[in-house]
Amino acid sequence: MNLKYWGAVIAVLALTSCRTPVVLNRIEPEKNISVSENLPEDQNLVEVIAPYKKELEGKMNTRLSHTAVDLNKQGDNSNLGNLLADFTFEGADEWAKKNGIPAVDAAVINIGGIRTSIGKGAILSRHIYEVMPFENEVVIVKMTGEQVAALFDYYLSSQKNNPVSRLVIETDAGKPVRYLIAGNPVNRNQTYYIATSDYLAAGGDNMSFFTDGQVINTGIKMRDLFMDKFKANPEVKAPSDLRLIFKNKPNRTNNE
Repeated sequence: MNLKYWGAVIAVLALTSCRTPVVLNRIEPEKNISVSENLPEDQNLVEVIAPYKKELEGKMNTRLSHTAVDLNKQGDNSNLGNLLADFTFEGADEWAKKNGIPAVDAAVINIGGIRTSIGKGAILSRHIYEVMPFENEVVIVKMTGEQVAALFDYYLSSQKNNPVSRLVIETDAGKPVRYLIAGNPVNRNQTYYIATSDYLAAGGDNMSFFTDGQVINTGIKMRDLFMDKFKANPEVKAPSDLRLIFKNKPNRTNNE
């Protein structure tokens, strides 16, 4: 069809519209009807999908562990946040020992990466996918004492509840009170190895201090690590120790 044809069509429509105006107020709303309401299922497709669906449902409902309390992400020392930070530390430290890397000193993860809580009772595979839907990798960042000091400065200024393991960060009214790593004050002349996610290592969540360090990739997916750790602990014991102690917080806090 050429342009002359379409021009003629448009002209006819224009003339018609002039002679017969459309009365919009005569259009009355009708009940919405679902397009798929009366469509029959494709039995062949159902039969093809069935075994895969059954296998997936079985995997997602596999029991990994059990918790006697709700595991939540609220507050400066949330039990789920601290638990997952501990799992991150343990997994990274185990990997480091197997691969000739010095022992890991601590771990930092972000609260925003923990998407939901886990209610008390059985912990299933699907719960871990709901908590950690991202494909983040566990990495180890080699840092100087000066760079680790910048990590503490980040918490001092942000007062954010990003979970940590083997770190104690205590402040009062936005001023430093106590900073510990693996139970000791930071030695600015020492080299430290901090476990975290590839997202944070790249400066995510404003953690730019990590970008000054040397990243060591482990190839371990955080979700896979958490699955293995829950499976290895049939009865989860949620941490109750205080790691982030922000007294008299300034109003700029942005905790989740």
